[in-house]
Amino acid sequence: MSRVGKMPVSIPSGVDVAIKDDQISVKGALGALALVQNALVTITSDAGKLTFAPANESREANAMSGTMRQLVNNMVTGVTKGFEKKLNLVGVGYKAQAQGDKLNLTIGYSHPVVVDMPAGITVATPLPTEIVIKGSDRQRVGQIAAEIRAFRPPEPYKGKGIRYSDEKITIKETKKK
Repeated sequence: MSRVGKMPVSIPSGVDVAIKDDQISVKGALGALALVQNALVTITSDAGKLTFAPANESREANAMSGTMRQLVNNMVTGVTKGFEKKLNLVGVGYKAQAQGDKLNLTIGYSHPVVVDMPAGITVATPLPTEIVIKGSDRQRVGQIAAEIRAFRPPEPYKGKGIRYSDEKITIKETKKK
């Protein structure tokens, strides 16, 4: 059995987990999330802990038990603490401004880039060169951050562009004559 799949998921107080035939739903202080249940994994709930076991002895069921366990753990963490991604803008004149559920980016194009945030995702700009994306769904927070970064990914010669706060850019040396 998967090492990750063997560990139970503890459910903190204030979080409701409902297991139905085809989906798992988690409700907490920061929202509600749902996940389609896989037929290869059996889920049992007892005394505030969820345990995941493969339904049969196949390799796919073993791998999926660890995957389902981590997805449900991310859902429980998301509705209690939430997730956040930080992006930094590097470049002369590059700036961001959050206005409600919109993000205005000035990143060297002839026009400003406006990004609409979906429901459940909030964006803040504590500094004009820093973007903080928060939400309860880990996958959606990461996807929005990747889409914003894709507007101007960091280039390898000067490092200008939008990068994750923990990302290291290897600067290339310019061509010599």
